[in-house]
Amino acid sequence: MFHFGATSYVYTTRRGKFQVWAEILLRLRLRGDEQILDLGCSRGAVLLMAASLLPRGKAIGIDVWKTNEQSCNALSVTQHNAEREAVAERVELHTADMRHLPFSHGLFDLVVSSMAIHNIQDPEGRKQAIIEAVRVLKPGGRLVIADFHETQRYGERLRELAMTDVTQQALGWRFWYGGPWAAPKLAYLICTFMISDIVQQQYC
Repeated sequence: MFHFGATSYVYTTRRGKFQVWAEILLRLRLRGDEQILDLGCSRGAVLLMAASLLPRGKAIGIDVWKTNEQSCNALSVTQHNAEREAVAERVELHTADMRHLPFSHGLFDLVVSSMAIHNIQDPEGRKQAIIEAVRVLKPGGRLVIADFHETQRYGERLRELAMTDVTQQALGWRFWYGGPWAAPKLAYLICTFMISDIVQQQYC
């Protein structure tokens, strides 16, 4: 069982997650001029894939860059990766906490987050990160989250924030960190909302 879990982890981190996210981004049918935000972008796996689809847009990544959480998780490493992938001119990196985003309301066409929100230890902090993700979305913008265990709660919170077409599905074996018992869920979330009084109060 340990061997299977270790093999699954290595496959997911080196190949599986890249294949899954590439398919997700293609299904979104991006125009190429979008403004995209990646919450907890780390070394840029999703961020740089998104940037490659944005010849006229911008992919912005934020992270707190805690090197003790993931090996080589540093802004300079992500910047180097962007240069290596020839998308540096489309990428912008910030040191920021996803609970307190340094961006104005309604700025992004798409917000993504891969295996990051669960790193916030307290439930209120995760709730605040979801509120912030919605706050910076344009009306009609979309949100895609892949994470461990918490996606059902994220979905409930997003419905409270007037998000529509909130769906959730398993990521499948290519995203198994340690086997099916540790498999995350993909919350694939599309926003086509009019900001209600309740949502406006959250943002004030």
